[in-house]
Amino acid sequence: MPERLDDDAVDRKVPDGWERDGDEIVRVYEFDDYLDGVSFAGTVGEIAEEAFHHPEIVIRYGEVEVRFTTHEADGITEKDLRLAGRCNDEY
Repeated sequence: MPERLDDDAVDRKVPDGWERDGDEIVRVYEFDDYLDGVSFAGTVGEIAEEAFHHPEIVIRYGEVEVRFTTHEADGITEKDLRLAGRCNDEY
């Protein structure tokens, strides 16, 4: 089972642009065009599928919200932080 990180570790390691929201990390990415956001969400989905670790993704006009948590650990793990960083790399 993955190990849940304590609050201090999450605060130190959370990637730029991401915030903690309870037992999740969340970021809203902004786009000028709806289809750019849809394309980005598809890329996030591919990253998640490759890692077999699936975030919640909400597509709105002009923005895409991505949330990561590890349910098996009841919180945030290194995997969540690593995949959040990969999302940033694709933005």
